[in-house]
Order: sequence, then C-alpha cells, then structure tokens
Amino acid sequence: MDWREVIDELDSGVDRIIGTLSKLGEQDLRAPSALPGWSRGHVATHIARNADSLWNLLEWARTGVRIPQYPSLDARNAALEEGAGRDRDALAEDVRATGGRFAEQARSLPEGAWGAPVEAMAGWRHPAWYTLYRRWNEVEAHHVDLAAGYGPADWPEPYVRWSLGSTLADLAALPEALRGELSGLRITATDSGESADLGRAPGGPEASGSGRALLGWLSGRTDGAGVSIRPDGRLPEPPPWPHRPAAF
Repeated sequence: MDWREVIDELDSGVDRIIGTLSKLGEQDLRAPSALPGWSRGHVATHIARNADSLWNLLEWARTGVRIPQYPSLDARNAALEEGAGRDRDALAEDVRATGGRFAEQARSLPEGAWGAPVEAMAGWRHPAWYTLYRRWNEVEAHHVDLAAGYGPADWPEPYVRWSLGSTLADLAALPEALRGELSGLRITATDSGESADLGRAPGGPEASGSGRALLGWLSGRTDGAGVSIRPDGRLPEPPPWPHRPAAF
C-alpha cells in the first residue's frame, strides 16, 4: 500500500477510537486496559501523545532541525500519568485533535521532505514516510488495548495486509537471540501464502493461520486463537512487538 494512502486510513482509525471512547463511562475509563498497569485512560492518553511525538519527527523532516520523538522517557511517562485521569470528553478531544494535527502535518509536508531521515525513540533511523506506518500500528493496536469491544477481527483489511507482511519480514531479520520462543519456527499465512522462516530445520515446527489470526498473535493482541502449530504442542510466545523494521 502506498504510504500516501495511509493518511486517510489513520483518519478513519482515529474516528473509530473516538467512537469507542464515546461509549465509555467515567468508571470504564479508570478500569484496567489490556496493557498491564494501564487504565483505559492511560491508553487513550498514549494514543494522543504518540501523535504528538510522531508530529515531531515530521517537523524534523520539514525543517531539517533535529527534534526528538520525546524529550526523554521520563517526560513521556510523566505526560502519560498526567493525562490518564481526565474525563471522557477531554480524552476523546485529545485523541481527535492530536490525530488531526498529525494528519494535517502529513498532508502538508513538502514532497522532498518524505525521504529525510528521522530517529525513533529507540535510536534507529528511518525515512520520514515510515512515520505514517508506525502511527498506523499505534492506532490499530492500541484501539484493541482499550479492551472495549474492538479487536483484531475489526482491523481494516489493508492494515492487516501491510502489518502482517511487515511483521513477518521484520521477524525474519531479527537476530536469533531476539526471536525468543519463535526461533526455529516457520510461520505461514494460509490465506495469502506469506511466510517467514525463522531458522526452521527440515521437518521443524510450523505455525499457520489466517493473516488476521497471525497478526493478532504476533502483535500480542490475542492468545493465538485461530493459529495452529505442527507438530501439536503449546503455541510459542512471540517477542515484544512491533520490531525494528528490516528495511532500515
């Protein structure tokens, strides 16, 4: 999928998050999310602050002046705690406004700026256009993390196609030590035929399922429902996701 088309997908994804938040009461927002130690208010705040942080990277690409994604890890965490206790309307408006600001920045970025290198908080560099894909993962995965009725079954098909392909390629490029329990496994999407060979020996184990089921499992958003393992046994636990992209 062309990265320019991702901007419209992000707009739709943010609208869906706001729709989910609008159905939650104040007690719902204080309740635990799917992420350990985070309430739903924490997740909503993170979605908004992530938009701000990636806006910084696009501004870096626009101006050529280095702007870190976040000032520091401590500042990131402090902003998360500060915003998590707000009421529903404030949280929803924050998600809406920051998502819109990010999209406006993307739509107005000069053509020549999209190839400019910027830097993720973890320290690896990528061209500015990849910021849109990073945001796509954040919007769709963290919507699931709200644990409020939106799950991998609701992910848009274009997102599943892109993110699964990216995830499989990135896993294959990881050093063996970082693949965790997936090392030595072959992973195959039964609907698209995409696969990743993670050091599997002939006759070694293979996990298979639809692309949607695989992405839910590999991203840590499901327990592996719809994924089969041969020979029979326990489905291995994937390493933390998303992974550093193989292309950069």
